Amino acid sequence: MTASSNFMARDGDGYELQMGRWSRRLATLFVDFAAYRPSERILDVGCGTGSLSTELSGRSATIDVVGLDYSEIYARHAQQHNGARARFLVGDAGALPFATGVLDRTLALLVLHFVSDPGRAITEMRRVTRPGGVVAAAVWDAGGGVLTNRLFCDTAAALDPRGEAFRRTSFSRPMTQCGELAEAWRRSDLVAVEDSTLTIRMDFDCFEDYWAPYLGQDGPYAAYVSSLDCAARQTLHDAVRHAYLSGRNDGPRSFAASAWAVPRARRCCGTRRGRIRSLIVAVLIDNVRRRTPSVRTPLI
Repeated sequence: MTASSNFMARDGDGYELQMGRWSRRLATLFVDFAAYRPSERILDVGCGTGSLSTELSGRSATIDVVGLDYSEIYARHAQQHNGARARFLVGDAGALPFATGVLDRTLALLVLHFVSDPGRAITEMRRVTRPGGVVAAAVWDAGGGVLTNRLFCDTAAALDPRGEAFRRTSFSRPMTQCGELAEAWRRSDLVAVEDSTLTIRMDFDCFEDYWAPYLGQDGPYAAYVSSLDCAARQTLHDAVRHAYLSGRNDGPRSFAASAWAVPRARRCCGTRRGRIRSLIVAVLIDNVRRRTPSVRTPLI
């Protein structure tokens, strides 16, 4: 059976160094952009070490947040470090363990480009979200929006045919091209799609701070570096360091990193009548919530 995720996951702390510190910054922007309401039930698909779930649960004590990840290692790390504010479980984005229509919002931050079948995952996100609810995602602009990756990949490609192949794979992952994410949402009959970009800064103290994640065990970049022999790895290190320094002394650097985002995509039926019905249902649910106490059966 084909694995549902093609992301190399080995260590929660390693992921934090490689991506968690940046996904926390992006999560702040993503939550503002995708929006939320108190007392909602929200699923964080592909939660990793819990950046988005923690950001959501920190916004309101009444939000019911569940984070789900394919990696038991990451889900356990998230529970250990963020369990007081959210709940985490192991699961498959292509077969979400929830009944149809039980969630108010289903969100995916930096995961769909590592899902083997993103179309199936989007269909599942739509299924578990109530009519009138919100399905939203953000994925790195792999080829043009993440300068740290561009620096690494262009250098690797100039050194070795293997580096060129790695760059080609890295910059052609699904959902990472302009308009691709929004088009996938429209194909899944999600209305009110608003395509945009979110940008953060990736700040490093020095070159070794930048290079350290590549020596770990998590993600495709570390996998590529570990595939090289000692000589090739040293050559890559020296060349990337030269690119990082760019003729200046070693020290702090700050790089822009942008992600494609499709928030505020509402789940509804495909017909005009279905869309009107979904909007009416959404209004009715919101009115009921304003009038009734927040006492609900837990999702898990």
